[in-house]
Amino acid sequence: MDIKIDHQSPLPLHNQIEQLFRKLIQSKEYAKGAPLPKEEELANRLGVSRNTIRQATNKLEHEGLITRKKGVGTFVTSHGVSTQLSNWHSFTMEMMEKKIALNNLEINVSLVKADEKLAHFFRIRKNTKVLQLRRLRAIDDEPVVYFESCFHPRIGLEETEDFNQPLYQLLENKFGIIVVRSSEHIRAQLAGAMAKKLGIHTNDPVLVRERFVYDPGDRPIEYNIGFYRADKFTYSIDIKK
Repeated sequence: MDIKIDHQSPLPLHNQIEQLFRKLIQSKEYAKGAPLPKEEELANRLGVSRNTIRQATNKLEHEGLITRKKGVGTFVTSHGVSTQLSNWHSFTMEMMEKKIALNNLEINVSLVKADEKLAHFFRIRKNTKVLQLRRLRAIDDEPVVYFESCFHPRIGLEETEDFNQPLYQLLENKFGIIVVRSSEHIRAQLAGAMAKKLGIHTNDPVLVRERFVYDPGDRPIEYNIGFYRADKFTYSIDIKK
C-alpha cells in the first residue's frame, strides 16, 4: 500500500495519518497479525514527528483497533473493537453539556516535587518535578469547587499552556493523549482550610474526590483532587445489575 500524506492539505497531519492507519488495518496483510510499521520508521517516511504518529495511533488504540506490546510492536487487534470508555469528562466539559456557565476565579500553575504518593502513582522517583495546576472554579462568580491536578512529566505540559480550555481536550488535541479510565475515591469532610477559598464556614461539609487518570495503555496521566461545596453538588452513580 502506498504510504504517504499531503503536507499542503488543510487536514491536520495526525488526522491524515489516522486515516492512513485505518486503511492499513483493513488490508489483508495486517488483519492477519503482521506488526504495523514502527513509529520512528513512519515518522521518517512521512516527514513528521513521532508525537504526530502517536497522536493518530492513540485514538485507534482507544477504539480498540490496535494493541501496543512493549518491546515488540503495534498490532491490529484480533478480536474486534473493545473499549473501556467511561462516560465521564473534564469538569469544564461536564458543565458545558449541562449549559452551566463556568469561570476560573483563580488559576495557578507551577512545578512541584513529587511526594511519595505522587511518585508511587506516576512510577517516578520521589522529588521529580511535576506540573501542578490549581484552579478555583465558580458558577455565576460564586466559588463551588477547588481543584489541584498534577500531571506525569512525560506528557510535556508547560506552565504557559492555555488551561482555560477543557483539560482533556487540551491533552488530546495538543499532545495526542486520550484519557479512558479513572479510579476515584470520594469522602466527606469538614471544609477546614478550604473554607476561605470556597466562601463557606470551616465546619461546613465538603465532598473530596481523588481521581487517578489513565490512558489506553493504562499509563498514569493525572492525579486530581477536588474539594466540592456539599451544598452545591450531588455525586450520582448509575449502577446496573
